[in-house]
Amino acid sequence: MKSSYGLFGLAGLVIVGVIVLAVVKGNAPSINDGLAQCLTEKGTKMYGAWWCPHCQAQKKVFGNAFKYVDYVECSDAAKNMTKQCVDAGITGYPTWVFADGAKLSGEQDFDTLADKTGCELPPVE
Repeated sequence: MKSSYGLFGLAGLVIVGVIVLAVVKGNAPSINDGLAQCLTEKGTKMYGAWWCPHCQAQKKVFGNAFKYVDYVECSDAAKNMTKQCVDAGITGYPTWVFADGAKLSGEQDFDTLADKTGCELPPVE
């Protein structure tokens, strides 16, 4: 009976350790933080939809730094476009909208985003 308690205790510690590691790793600084913050400071927004694979790929490129991107979710649970996105003239995902009103549709690389905004690229690893 005592060995069962020990096993459950050990399993509980492992689970807690995995959760803590995931939280710490998810909040770790990213090499892309500066670019993402600069894009937002320059008035750039990314419009996307939760179900859009290209939006997910764009988010993945930024990694943890995506939390600094001014992101607008355009789709509700039923995949209807929100009024905010209709009013912004969004016709596809992802769409990047810049402070000057210019739009770029589709996944964008960092070079393009930096050129359009004057933001610095992250250092090459």
